Amino acid sequence: MNQLDQLRQYTTVVADTGNFRLLAQFAPRDATTNPSLIVKAVQHSDYAPLLDEVVARYRGKPLEAVADAVLVRFGVEILKVVPGRVSTEVDARLSFDTAATIARAHRLVALYERAGVERERVLVKIAATWEGIQAAKALEHEGIRCNLTLLFSLPQAVACADAGVTLISPFVGRIHDWHKAAAGASWDEAAHAGDNDPGVKSVREIWTYYKHFDIPTGVMAASFRNTGQIAALAGCDLLTISPELLAQLCASDAPLPRRLDVEAARRAPLHAVTYNEPAWRWALNADVMACDKLAEGIRLFAADAERLDAMIEARRP
Repeated sequence: MNQLDQLRQYTTVVADTGNFRLLAQFAPRDATTNPSLIVKAVQHSDYAPLLDEVVARYRGKPLEAVADAVLVRFGVEILKVVPGRVSTEVDARLSFDTAATIARAHRLVALYERAGVERERVLVKIAATWEGIQAAKALEHEGIRCNLTLLFSLPQAVACADAGVTLISPFVGRIHDWHKAAAGASWDEAAHAGDNDPGVKSVREIWTYYKHFDIPTGVMAASFRNTGQIAALAGCDLLTISPELLAQLCASDAPLPRRLDVEAARRAPLHAVTYNEPAWRWALNADVMACDKLAEGIRLFAADAERLDAMIEARRP
């Protein structure tokens, strides 16, 4: 078997792309998108007509409503290819507004349902701020499943578990990038590969905590820079992988064994923790990397939302 087939023995494979025409060759169960991927896709000649179609259909509607309709239009097409779920992101500019996040999630789900997609096939992606986690808690109580993204620390993961969210997406590559930049010239790439990769270590810590305490929230590691990071997390609940790295896994038949073991996690000497809002904010504040990457991620996703807005405006009469 190639490495992708080996990986599927232990882990649910998710495609990290807005390019739904690439999906069929890799046969992922689910797909996840973000504003960056959608903006990239709509610039391609194959996908620009979808953007034009939505803009024409929503003529005279508020800009934010048109943008959500574009995201859902791509999600509907993706669900024609994958048998499982698609993640669609709430505008990152709402990351610190619980009520607005809930309202936007309602609109996304309503758009999907009007397109004939049942809500069970949709995951609403929300940034793992305190406000976002509280929004997800309320949405989960309504039966709207959530994927908490831009997750870089155990305190974020614990709060998501306490909120009962369906899925979290800890970012491997961005954690790696931060530590590499912080180390500067002293960084040794080989010494920080595989099991020693700081992003891999972070996901393993979260996954081990969840399995030790039988937390049902799924862990979907994201933001990979190379297949070595993927191999080191074989056995994680889900991995969302770019088409480029999926292709590399398909091209290799090197052994790819399970690396995360549930029984070992249950034997780990861990203590349960919980947070109220002040304690959570203090714990997050203590993690410089998590603070930096959460803030940066929100800024980058917001910038891509603004780019999508500009592309819509350019097409409006």
